[in-house]
Amino acid sequence: MPQDEIVRSERRGAAAVLTLNRPKALNALDVDTLEALGEAIDAVADTPARALVLTGEGRAFAAGADIAAMGQMSPGEAERFSRLGHATFEALEALEIPTLAAVNGFALGGGCELACACDWIYASGAARFGQPEVGLGLIPGFGGTSRLLRRVGIAWAKELVLTGEPIPADVALRIGLANRVFEPEALLPAALEAAESVAKRGPLAVAAAKRVMQEGQGADVRTAHALEQHAFGLVFASRDRDEGIAAFLEKRDPDFDGV
Repeated sequence: MPQDEIVRSERRGAAAVLTLNRPKALNALDVDTLEALGEAIDAVADTPARALVLTGEGRAFAAGADIAAMGQMSPGEAERFSRLGHATFEALEALEIPTLAAVNGFALGGGCELACACDWIYASGAARFGQPEVGLGLIPGFGGTSRLLRRVGIAWAKELVLTGEPIPADVALRIGLANRVFEPEALLPAALEAAESVAKRGPLAVAAAKRVMQEGQGADVRTAHALEQHAFGLVFASRDRDEGIAAFLEKRDPDFDGV
């Protein structure tokens, strides 16, 4: 399947929408899919989109990595596969625009890890999240031992990773893995509505706030505060700052141009 069919890309208003498009394989993340996703992410970075929504075609967001392919891998090949997944997800995480996973179904293994690489997660009530790798004698390979615990805390991350048992959407919501849960037909419209909300804000400020939170989460509090102070000063040099304050004082909607 051509790369642009493995991951379908479209614009919906202010948002770029990427859809994993291997429904017969439950959007399993093999090498071709990871490479296609990486190319699609790079292409989004070069567009004027103000947000990215990532979802899956069919009844899965992504039901993990391709187990049949992994069964043939040597230890060296497996490490390279893990590096490819990490590189792809890091590119997603590094986008300046907000990224939202619209988890429509199974998000298991690499699929759960992919959702965790997005800034936040909206889930369908039919979604199921899990890290089942230990049941195959494996461990998470695309960030499940790091990003997951930063979202839900060490105890829940250990339960999910060490038991390998999946959880439904309502539990994901309760533990902070999913931000919100919607009826299946309302999921994508809700994600696009959130993207439109982001698009109304100052894009330089959104990018700066995202960067500071991303860099600050792994730093000590003094370093995190210093990052915030520096970025706070920088946005005062922008025309968006002038427009935002003027619009507030004049009681009108701002018209940000990202400079």
